[in-house]
Amino acid sequence: MKKSIVTIAFLVIGLFLADISLAADLPSTRKSRRVLAKVRPILAKDLLSQGLSLSSPIFIRIFKKSGELEIWVENSQKFELFKTYKLCRFSGSLGPKIRLDDCQSPEGFYYVTPAQLNPASQFHMSFNIGYPNSYDRAHGRTGSALMVHGGCVSIGCYAMTDEKIEEIYTMADAALRGGQSFIRVHIFPFRMNKKNMEQHKESKWYGFWKNLRQGYDIFENERKPPNVMVKGKLYIFEKT
Repeated sequence: MKKSIVTIAFLVIGLFLADISLAADLPSTRKSRRVLAKVRPILAKDLLSQGLSLSSPIFIRIFKKSGELEIWVENSQKFELFKTYKLCRFSGSLGPKIRLDDCQSPEGFYYVTPAQLNPASQFHMSFNIGYPNSYDRAHGRTGSALMVHGGCVSIGCYAMTDEKIEEIYTMADAALRGGQSFIRVHIFPFRMNKKNMEQHKESKWYGFWKNLRQGYDIFENERKPPNVMVKGKLYIFEKT
């Protein structure tokens, strides 16, 4: 009984602090405030059951081939998998986005700052992943406004159902309000293990994917996403 009371007390305190943190300077609309008020208590309870906190830093990975979006939550300086969501839709095939209007969803290493949240999205709620990044620009790739959003339609974005984007958006909002300066979003064609790499070795994108795999492997081994830089038109990684 005592343990249950303590657990509930921590949950209530956490929700109270989350409410206070809404004063933080993040984009907000009446609709988004209503969604956050509805979803935050549910997520806080689910996270608490796994020993995690709603306002902790998060990390997002997306896999095209399996159609999955993972949310990882920091715990004791490493990240633990909280939940895996099924993508509702993405555009194109395996491989990076090259140009505007190619109807291709991007692959690579991106990040989301507070300014990239879009609670007023026409696709319910969304956040901009930051394409093109410095790697994309170094390769002359074009396009803009590539999002993770609701609505289950895609012309280059990663689309979720409205219910799922509400959870994902709430996680991102809470992490940024909790002090995370940006959220890393790593997007891969598939899980980059030896077997999958071997199956795709004839692809014209194999060299690009070998570069992506370096960052993928660091997280797999360390459970901490690396810092990502670009040098000589390649991604360069530094353990954090």
